[in-house]
Amino acid sequence: MSKIKFGIVGCGRIAERHAEHISNYAQLSAVCDLKTLRAESFADKYNCNCYTDLSSMLSNEKDIEVVSVCTPNGLHAQHAIQILKSGKHALVEKPMALTVRDCEKMIKTSEDVNRRLFVVKQNRFNPPVQALKSLLDENRLGKILSVQLNCYWNRNQDYYMSSDWKGTKKLDGGTLYTQFSHFIDLLYWLFGDIKAVDAFLANSNHQGIIEFEDSGVVILKFENGALGSIHYTVNSFKKNMEGSLTVFGQNGSVKIGGQYLNVLEYQEIKDFKIENLPASGPANNYGAYQGSMSNHDKVYRNVVDVLTKNATVMTNSIDGLKTVQIIQEIYRKASGDNS
Repeated sequence: MSKIKFGIVGCGRIAERHAEHISNYAQLSAVCDLKTLRAESFADKYNCNCYTDLSSMLSNEKDIEVVSVCTPNGLHAQHAIQILKSGKHALVEKPMALTVRDCEKMIKTSEDVNRRLFVVKQNRFNPPVQALKSLLDENRLGKILSVQLNCYWNRNQDYYMSSDWKGTKKLDGGTLYTQFSHFIDLLYWLFGDIKAVDAFLANSNHQGIIEFEDSGVVILKFENGALGSIHYTVNSFKKNMEGSLTVFGQNGSVKIGGQYLNVLEYQEIKDFKIENLPASGPANNYGAYQGSMSNHDKVYRNVVDVLTKNATVMTNSIDGLKTVQIIQEIYRKASGDNS
């Protein structure tokens, strides 16, 4: 069986991770970026064709079946819809888009043209997260009472100045979109829909550098009755400090921590113990800073299995929309918009 052929639009840092795993599970046929030198350099490294116009790539590369969208957040919807309408499947980096309305347009287009729309949610594959998901599915923790999510990272001035889109409201969107949407996704994936939100946000240390908050405190009430809180910041001194999720249930308490939700730090569960967890993979390393866990290999394996073996989608578009919906509601409440 011939390998599925992929394309990539957007040749920034995260695209390197995509290209690496496409090469392991499929074939990278072409890349596209508005910056000619960046596109050419990327194509030389991965021995594929390069373009500076997405329309040209989509029309000329007839054999490409899937295009991975690695462009700035504010362009995800536009590019995914264009890819889907060309007859190709789309795999979209986080966040799926910056508004629920755009997510809905993407999903409708996918349905109209009968093409798949995948969304990257690689933190779901972290071994401690998988173990917690199994506990919840098996109801081993009983009724969930409360949840606490901590996201303490560092993103300094150099990080934002190294890009012409990061830190902008139009293309970046906000700290919850670019840094912590994976973490918000886990709240929905593990605990379900959210009924009520309140939030307080501040730009405490990045004035004149970014157009939105660098810190936030959020209070949540889930549909299942559980209470939740989120404390997030990109002001951790010098480096990332913690990404943790603590769960209190009637029959157990669990904390997943480390910098990237990659370490099982605490468990006390009635008549059960999580044991023999496989080691977590490394975080995405971008030199001057690190991102979430590098589980893109599992994302691509699932995409290929879905398209060749009719496997279950692990990263579906409805879940991508739900993440954006929660973030959008947090920002709405923080702005004082009670309409």
